[in-house]
Amino acid sequence: MVTRIVNTEAAKKAARKTARVVQKNVTRAASGMLGLSGERMSKVDTAWLRMDSPSNLMTIVGIWVLHPGITRDALRARIEERLLKYPRFTQRVVEDATGATWVVDRDFDIAHHVVVEHLPKKPRGHEQEALQDRVAQLAMQPLERKHPLWQFHLVPHYQGGSALVVRIHHCIADGIALISVTQSLVDGGTAPPEHKAKPASRGGLEGAEDWLADHLIKPLTGVAVRALGRAGDGVVRSLELLREPQKGLSDTLDAARMACQVASDLAALALMPDDSRTRLKGQPGTTKRVAWCQPIPLEEVKAVGKALNCSINDVLLSCVAGAIGEYLKAKGDDVAGQEIRAMVPVNLRPVEQAYTLGNRFGLAPLVLPIGIDNPIERIYEVRRRMGQMKGSYQPLLAFGILALAGLLVKPAQEALLNLFGKKTTAVMTNVPGPKDKLKFCGATIEQNMFWVPQSGSVGLGVSILSYGGGVQFGVITDATLCPDPQAIIDEFEPEFAKLSIVTLMLPWQE
Repeated sequence: MVTRIVNTEAAKKAARKTARVVQKNVTRAASGMLGLSGERMSKVDTAWLRMDSPSNLMTIVGIWVLHPGITRDALRARIEERLLKYPRFTQRVVEDATGATWVVDRDFDIAHHVVVEHLPKKPRGHEQEALQDRVAQLAMQPLERKHPLWQFHLVPHYQGGSALVVRIHHCIADGIALISVTQSLVDGGTAPPEHKAKPASRGGLEGAEDWLADHLIKPLTGVAVRALGRAGDGVVRSLELLREPQKGLSDTLDAARMACQVASDLAALALMPDDSRTRLKGQPGTTKRVAWCQPIPLEEVKAVGKALNCSINDVLLSCVAGAIGEYLKAKGDDVAGQEIRAMVPVNLRPVEQAYTLGNRFGLAPLVLPIGIDNPIERIYEVRRRMGQMKGSYQPLLAFGILALAGLLVKPAQEALLNLFGKKTTAVMTNVPGPKDKLKFCGATIEQNMFWVPQSGSVGLGVSILSYGGGVQFGVITDATLCPDPQAIIDEFEPEFAKLSIVTLMLPWQE
């Protein structure tokens, strides 16, 4: 009886605190900081909002494994203190014929967004299987549109600690922005800068001009200049020419070269052939499977890359190609000479602006040589292909396609984006996380993993995350196309071990 009374009082206290936070946001909205009619959603974010389908939800799903465990009250308190300072997390989405608007949820209730999960009992050593099953279910459980589009699921008593499953709709933010959110939630994290959201955009031609300035010209001439700076000073000057057309003849020649490159990259996107017909390609169903592996030491990955004069990315992507190839061979498929295409997100904003949330990334197609057996030959082929991507405008063009999709009615958007689905087998992302392990509510985050959503008919997602001195691979698959993603995961470590051994055997004395 005493325990119940204490818990009830704690719940009332938490509810009162949440109400004060929400009321603050409501007051800000009334005073005009968010606009009386809410804040208009960007066209790119609108495209992500409307991309949900019966086979693929646009929800980013992640997990933390914490030691020791944490309580629901501690989790709620941290979210109220830190997460709700981002207005997006107390806003719901209201759709209309031309797009969507962020509006404050006046009925916000923290209890809807922080829930406790109890997993089925599993034999000792098999607890991860139960968590994987639940994560797969949550990946296909839609977030309710009448509430802000996020949820935290706390799993107590998991492997001697706790597990925390996080679901956030992609329309709120991309992966780089969510890392910024994570940094503000952990112990010692800094609060996000004060952010004044834009009022609802004006209609008519003036509103269209605002959108073009915000979502095409600025990304192309501002953020993208920095993102593509490594391609060379000529490219940077060419992009800046769009802001300063009065520049001289030499810059005009640079602009002509840029125009040729853009035309070439646009043609490459439009004329991409359909992807290889492997068992991983087809019409997905409505059930997901997820899997992840134990971390591989990052220092070992760096050592192999340095020895072969390759980047960490080259090493990891070569292991991905090898693992998928081995999985298909184990199923009896002939993969000799086979390739599959993966769409790789490319960040298009400075990290210091990540707190603004939203989506600012493009997509670059990377063809993985899954049919090359020799690990040395395979890693150099991956390096060659990664080199070809540098300086490409394809990520910017893909960003523009997403923006265009946000302007279209849903059927037209689906038709446009399905073109990518036919040409792609996987979505793959590689996110660098903190070098040292973080703490959350006094507990150490021992493992940190996430899964990228797939769109259209794409049924495979591969996530690579470096964290706390290790690198982890995560896979999410459509159960119809790949019912056993753990079999892919189980090939990652052997592929890296094979690459390491062959590297050591090379004739270094020569």
